[in-house]
Amino acid sequence: MPAPPFRAAIFDMDGLLIDSERPILDAWLQAAREFGAPLAEADYLRVVGCGEADTRALLQQCLGEACSYDAARERVGALLAPRQMQGFAVKAGVVALLERLRERAVPCVVASSTERAEVQRRLRQAGLDPFFASLSGGDEVTRGKPHPDLFLLAAQRARQSPCDCLVFEDSEHGARGAVAAGMAVVIVPDLKAPSVDARAASLAVLASLLDAQAHVERWFGRR
Repeated sequence: MPAPPFRAAIFDMDGLLIDSERPILDAWLQAAREFGAPLAEADYLRVVGCGEADTRALLQQCLGEACSYDAARERVGALLAPRQMQGFAVKAGVVALLERLRERAVPCVVASSTERAEVQRRLRQAGLDPFFASLSGGDEVTRGKPHPDLFLLAAQRARQSPCDCLVFEDSEHGARGAVAAGMAVVIVPDLKAPSVDARAASLAVLASLLDAQAHVERWFGRR
């Protein structure tokens, strides 16, 4: 595992920077009920953090013949529309950590499985977009998380070597992708606790980004 100090920070978005994973999960479960599809919460949790192709394949298998993935996704979009108009809440500790990293001139970038345009929109609504030097979305790579492609793209845009980047992730799929890219990762679980293997492969597992404050100097060096 790469060791500190690191020169750049790569952040996932949904479930880490903004509190969007639970509303999205609830919308999928409601859409499935409306179509009469047997989608359980445990089924959906299997795809949290995955890229679009894997998400489509796994959820279509769960939805069965009751409906298509595209029909369910369209309904999910309609259910989320009111929430998306007002934006998702920013998670605890996010702004304080980003401000501290900006004071230290540590470049911060986003690597999210969500499509780039939607990443940009959600961050703008949350008032977080000024903190990030670049954004990378799941639609910009052929293979999404847990493959390393999205993280390697983010590092390239940050103009940093993978070993110089510290990734913050809420999902195990994202953490696996970061490790596969040759990066260190900090897991901040949202909907699902990381496995024993994921914990062992991570630099730290935190209850929230509030707890990251105590590690900034160790992870990114003294000013």
